[in-house]
Amino acid sequence: MMGPNAHSYCLLRARKSLPYVLRTIHQSHSKHTRDSGRRRVVVTGLGVVSPVGCNVEAAWQTILSGQSKVGRLVGETYDKLPCRVAATIDTNDIDLEKCFSKTELKTMARATAFALIAAKEALSRASWMPGVEDETACQRTGVAIGMGMVDLMDICETNEALKKGYNRVSPFFVPRILPNMPAGQLSIRYGFRGPNHAVSTACATGAHAIGDAFRFIQHGDADVMVCGGAEACISPLGIAGFCRLRALSTAFNDEPTASSRPFDERRDGFVMGEGSAIFVLEELQHALRRGAPIYGEILGYGLSGDASHLTAPREDGTGALLAMQRALADGGLTVADIGYVNAHATSTPIGDAIEARAIRTLFGEHTRSVAVSSTKGAHGHLLGAAGNLEALFVVMACRHGLLPPTVNLHNVTDDMAGLHYVANSSEPWEGKHRRRVALKNSFGFGGTNACLCIGEYSE
Repeated sequence: MMGPNAHSYCLLRARKSLPYVLRTIHQSHSKHTRDSGRRRVVVTGLGVVSPVGCNVEAAWQTILSGQSKVGRLVGETYDKLPCRVAATIDTNDIDLEKCFSKTELKTMARATAFALIAAKEALSRASWMPGVEDETACQRTGVAIGMGMVDLMDICETNEALKKGYNRVSPFFVPRILPNMPAGQLSIRYGFRGPNHAVSTACATGAHAIGDAFRFIQHGDADVMVCGGAEACISPLGIAGFCRLRALSTAFNDEPTASSRPFDERRDGFVMGEGSAIFVLEELQHALRRGAPIYGEILGYGLSGDASHLTAPREDGTGALLAMQRALADGGLTVADIGYVNAHATSTPIGDAIEARAIRTLFGEHTRSVAVSSTKGAHGHLLGAAGNLEALFVVMACRHGLLPPTVNLHNVTDDMAGLHYVANSSEPWEGKHRRRVALKNSFGFGGTNACLCIGEYSE
C-alpha cells in the first residue's frame, strides 16, 4: 500500500504528464474573465437546409421574395387525414444518398443528416475547420444541437421488424432516435471536444440551443460553439398526432401555399416543416484574432415557463413577456433599442393573438416603432428547428437592413391590432436606432419559452 507521500508524488507526476494545453486552458480563461468580465459572442458562420432553400443566400432570397414553399402531401395515407399540407425539403436541392454513404445513412436519422449538411456550410463560412491535430482548438470548440421529435416512423417500422424476429432490429435503431445524436455525430465528425450539449424543448429547441451555446462561451466553457436544431418528423403518424391536437391547418388543403398565415384572421393552425439551421458562435476576440467573418452578435438570452397548460400559452401572455424582458435585461437593453421582433407566431388562432398581446404590453408607447413579422408563412413550422432557422433570418435582417415579411397576412383581427406588421413584402429596416437590434421569440409545448436578442455587429 502506498503511503501519503508516495500517493502525492504519483499525483504530481500525473499532473505534470498532462498535455500543456490542458494545464493552460483554465489559466487563460481565468485571466480573460478578470480582465474583461463578460465575453462578447458573435456569429461567424451560418448554414441551412430548409424548405425555402438549402444554402443561406437561397433561403434568404426566398424569404425576401414573399414566396410560400408549402406543398401538398402526396400518398394514400395522407389522403385520409384532415391536414394534407407540409413544407418539405426539395429533393432537387438535397439528395442524402449523394451526401452520405449507405453505411452512414444507416446510423443516422434524417434530421441528423440535415444538421450535418447545414453544419458543413456554417463551418465553411466561418473558416473553422481546425482538425483533430489542433488539440487546443478542438477542446475549445463545443456543440449544442437539439431535436424536438424523433422520427416516429422509424419507431413504427422497427416495431414491425421486431415482430418478424429479434435480428431484424437494426443495431443503430437506438442511436437513430436519440435526440442528442445530431450533436454527437457532429462532434465525432469534426473532433470537437468542448461542451457536447443537446436540447429538446419542443418548438423552443433551436432558440434554447443557441442561447445555451451563447452562455457556454460567455462563461468560458468554450471559445467556439456550433449550435442550432434539426427536425424531420413529417409522416402520416406525425401529421395525425398533431391533427388530433387540433393544431394543424386543415382549411387550405387545396391551396397549400395559403395554409400557413401567421397573424391573419383566416389562420386555422400551423403547417409542419422540416430542416436544420446551424450557427457558429464565437468569442469576439477569438474571432478577431483569426480574421473570421462576423455576421452579427448575440446580445441577450431570456427564458421562462408558463406553468399553465400542456399545449396552450398563458392567456395573458406573461410567459412570452417574461422571456422577452429577461432577454433585454441580459443584454443590458431597453425596448427603445429594439427595431424588430421576429415572432414565434405559428398561424394558430390562440397563440398568435397571445403573442401579439405580449409584444404590445412589452413595448408600450414604443409599440408603433417596432416592426413584427413571422417567416413561418413561407417555410411552415419546423418545430425543434424553428427558432434557429428564424434566428438565421434575424441575423440576415440585422446585417442587410431588410425586414422579412409574413406571407399570407392580409387582415388582422381587432385583438391583434396596434402593431406594425411586415406583411407579404419585405421592408427596409428604418428607424433612429444607432444599431439594428431585434428580438427572436420561440415558445414550446409544456409552456417553455425562449427569447434571443440579436444585433448587427458593432465595434
